[in-house]
Amino acid sequence: MTKSYTNREQTKHLSICVFCASSDHVGDIYNRSAEKLGHAMVSRHMTLIYGGGNNGLMGTLSEKMHEHGGRIVGVITNELKNLGYAYSGADELIVTGGMRERKAVMESLSDGFIGFPGGYGTLEELLEIITHKQLGLHNKPIVILNVHGFFDNLLKQFETGFSENFIAEECRSLYFVTDDVDEALEYIGGY
Repeated sequence: MTKSYTNREQTKHLSICVFCASSDHVGDIYNRSAEKLGHAMVSRHMTLIYGGGNNGLMGTLSEKMHEHGGRIVGVITNELKNLGYAYSGADELIVTGGMRERKAVMESLSDGFIGFPGGYGTLEELLEIITHKQLGLHNKPIVILNVHGFFDNLLKQFETGFSENFIAEECRSLYFVTDDVDEALEYIGGY
């Protein structure tokens, strides 16, 4: 069952879902990039849709957006909220019964997606949203934000999939790859 808690007046902006790490132990380069992404999203009046966490890159991104007056919608499971991982500064916090519902809600609320460095959950979310686009379940822009070459090996695996005919060549257009925050947001804004 989904519950929604709203802190501030709602306004309509381009809503961007960012899949990213919950780990507090990542390098400074990733935190600085998350701060830059948050600032750039606010300057473009974009709303952040994300996993609702207060830790790791999720926390860094949401705090930077909050600091600059950006709109934040967190989508978190009831279990994670009860464990104290919900970001209390979110303009809206949507609590779901489980991870599958959480991903479905994030997808439905978003106008575009950014895969930012993260662990298993981030990779799973990114690959699922690419697969959904491949299957025609949505036609929203997807960016792989390759900060510090984080996704190089994943992209190499994609290339193996293309060269070995596991992935059709036209699937290259399902996503856009960049290491530049501004280019990522410009791609989504102009999609």
